[in-house]
Amino acid sequence: MAQKVQKLDAAARAKALAELPAWREVPGRDAIGRQFTFADFNAAFGFMSRCALKAERMDHHPEWFNVYKRVDVVLTTHDCGGVSVHDIELARFMDQAAG
Repeated sequence: MAQKVQKLDAAARAKALAELPAWREVPGRDAIGRQFTFADFNAAFGFMSRCALKAERMDHHPEWFNVYKRVDVVLTTHDCGGVSVHDIELARFMDQAAG
């Protein structure tokens, strides 16, 4: 049986966010978020496709919204009710995928 992922404590969360300077805590939620802006829709959609493949492999899916060249992302782990190591891993991947 898979072990349930744990919500990050305040110190671990602060350390992780310090290493992800573009990501912010989402007001009113136990989540982190970031807005990505690309050259055009094609670049934004390509980014979303790469991230979707990673998310599927992780079985950890983002909340996101796309309009033209902008992608707004919110990450939280519903199983533990807050930010977990899965969110941090996906946020790092997204930063790399965005270039």
